[in-house]
Amino acid sequence: MRNKDWELLINSAPIHEVLGVVLAGGVGTRLYPLTKDRSKPAVPFAGNYRLVDIPISNCLHSGVYRIFVLTQFNSASLNRHINQTYKFDIFHKGFVEVLASEETMEIMNTGFPHGTADAVRKSMKHLKAVRDMKYVLILAGDQLYRFNFRELLARHIASGADITLASHPVNNKSVNRFGILKMNKSMRVTDFIEKPESADKIRDWRIPSPFCGKVFSFPHFYASMNMYIFNLDVLEEVLAGDIEALDFGEKVIPRIIPKYKVYGMVHDDYWDDIGTVETFYNANMRLTHKIPDFNLYEESRLFYTKPRFLPPGRVHRAILENVILSDGIYLDNCEIIDSIIGVRSIIDKETKIEKSIVIGNDYYENLVQKKNNLKRRIPNLGIGRNCVIHRAIIDKNCRIGNNVHIVNKSGIKNDDGHDNMYVIRDGIVVIPKGTVIHDGTVI
Repeated sequence: MRNKDWELLINSAPIHEVLGVVLAGGVGTRLYPLTKDRSKPAVPFAGNYRLVDIPISNCLHSGVYRIFVLTQFNSASLNRHINQTYKFDIFHKGFVEVLASEETMEIMNTGFPHGTADAVRKSMKHLKAVRDMKYVLILAGDQLYRFNFRELLARHIASGADITLASHPVNNKSVNRFGILKMNKSMRVTDFIEKPESADKIRDWRIPSPFCGKVFSFPHFYASMNMYIFNLDVLEEVLAGDIEALDFGEKVIPRIIPKYKVYGMVHDDYWDDIGTVETFYNANMRLTHKIPDFNLYEESRLFYTKPRFLPPGRVHRAILENVILSDGIYLDNCEIIDSIIGVRSIIDKETKIEKSIVIGNDYYENLVQKKNNLKRRIPNLGIGRNCVIHRAIIDKNCRIGNNVHIVNKSGIKNDDGHDNMYVIRDGIVVIPKGTVIHDGTVI
């Protein structure tokens, strides 16, 4: 198909007939302790955002204006963020609505959903109640990307598919993290395996090189992005026909390939699945590069998030290099390199922060509160004087005193810390939300 014809098909795709469903119910154990008090999609990201802002913003830019966010575990902060952020005026038919897990007469005594497919199954009556919907776009709530879902819909319709899966090339070292597709020349999915142990079992599934002008130095494979477009009637039929299939990747997709027309679409732009502390940390760090792989600053496709109406950041004699600074910060004569400083962060004199993420604070302290801190012998909110922080994640509302070193000097790979003060994952020190670290502490 010629480019002009394809662009016309994309622009004419009936995107108004698509209902968006963002899966936001996972426990997020691999992101602990960032998920100790919040769900994975509610984890703050890149200073200003939360992970759930990524799929919702991509939906809105693509013209998908009716969106359900399916929540379950630790959902209070996510519910609050959705309700305070995504509001349409009374003349707009769109909505971004939280759909919490619930027991009904039909599914009584079955408990919370036990997988992505089970979550959608138990919400099906609400999805069907939305008028004039023919397609359901199912998205994960913990990924970083830009995607025009009009193109995904156009390919779905053009191929006559019942189900279309978005896929992305991954190298042979990463196949055990994803569901891997096998597709023929017409992009029909002929086989699927969830998180294979190694690439040796799927050697004949590899992508030919060059691919999209890229020459791979390692074998690459098509990984499922956990993005699916279903025809609504097909989705209902699939989920009703096999109620034991709890997860799309592990159970549903492999079982429906022989019975339905399942096609794939390759997304060769940036995509990152943020499932662990290490992938979360690395995705943030890549944003600090002079020319980042993923650009937050595309004006026509900016990400939406909660409007906070904070004052501008204030910096007093600081040294900054490759740093992302958020609203409402105060930096006083400190040094920050290759780091992200989140909203309302306060960093005091002579402190050095390198290759770290400071998520920020939910509020400022006034003089009375600071006097009470002295009486209670706890540090003020923020990071004190003469601290050294290297390769760490400081979660919200932490109180870090003076002369504190968070450096993992012994190079420990994984550790659950002491007195809930810290957790080390993949060599990265994570200070949990609301932690108090007293003067002179070394981690």
